[in-house]
Amino acid sequence: MTAPTTWLDQARDAHRRGDIVAETTALDGAIRADRSNIAALLAMAELKRRIMDDRAAGSFYRLALATAAQARSVHAALHPGLQRAEAFVAATERAFADHLLAQLGAAGIDRGTTPPRVAQALRMLAGEQPLYLQQPGMFYFPGLAQRPFFDRSEFEWAPVLEAATNTIRNELLALIEGAADRFAPYVTASADRPPPNNPLLDKPDWGAAWLWKDGAVADGMDRLCPATLAALELTPQPVIPNRAPIALFSRLMPSTHIQPHHGLLNTRLICHLPLIIPTGCGLRVGAETREWREGELLIFDDSIEHEAWNRGTDDRTILLFEIWRPDIDTDEREQLTRIFAAIDTYGEQ
Repeated sequence: MTAPTTWLDQARDAHRRGDIVAETTALDGAIRADRSNIAALLAMAELKRRIMDDRAAGSFYRLALATAAQARSVHAALHPGLQRAEAFVAATERAFADHLLAQLGAAGIDRGTTPPRVAQALRMLAGEQPLYLQQPGMFYFPGLAQRPFFDRSEFEWAPVLEAATNTIRNELLALIEGAADRFAPYVTASADRPPPNNPLLDKPDWGAAWLWKDGAVADGMDRLCPATLAALELTPQPVIPNRAPIALFSRLMPSTHIQPHHGLLNTRLICHLPLIIPTGCGLRVGAETREWREGELLIFDDSIEHEAWNRGTDDRTILLFEIWRPDIDTDEREQLTRIFAAIDTYGEQ
């Protein structure tokens, strides 16, 4: 009788003989030689299932699925095994969550009364909530807290700005009722850059009336919205030549959805002062969803995945501006300002 020559032959021969040790050895050798061997990973997962080691089976199934997701193509013969892997992983995650919650209940731990951070950790452990982290598109500054929202009570300037809500809203209404429409699509394309892959490109559904843009007061806004600009002077806005401050009235028309996305930087926070808020509007940052309330600031880290929507019947309009993160000190802000200014000079003649 000819001895098996490949790992697959060896594993199949051992399986027919009921030799689990030999089958495991053959599969382990194949995986050690090539961790991207999807067929060997699936076979090892099936073996672990047969011997009732579901935790090990899940580990090999997950690696097989992750490897397949990164592969340019996967042979059709492997598709049924990957489908079994998906079903098994989903079922075991549900079983784990049920087990976890039962154990916690028996220990007297009620998720409804645990501290918020503990409750969030448990949701992620149970697979009920994804892990959302800062993923800025251009520049990442390390060591900053991973917080989707910041409480407005943490900012000493916030009450003064909120107290100016009616005055700012009146300037907005005068702007809307004026002869010239100051709102233009927020998402636009530059002639010398590829257009962004955004369904709101060049659409008025998400409109912007700029107050500050690219580090300068927008044309005529010092005359049209002096109180709004004065109120913004109270905030710690970044000042970077040709880049910041930025501030605008942001309008979202009914039935408009800003798709999930990440901002460019994690060195700033985005501030929303709600001015005209119909029902049916919301903002999700990471795993937290909040509604705007007129006159109450929402402050969040836009480098974390976020989206917004207006499911109401009227326009939603806010004052939007950016501020330095409070956990970046004065010296770091100065250095970052120089870095961003240097970035912007690249390619200049």
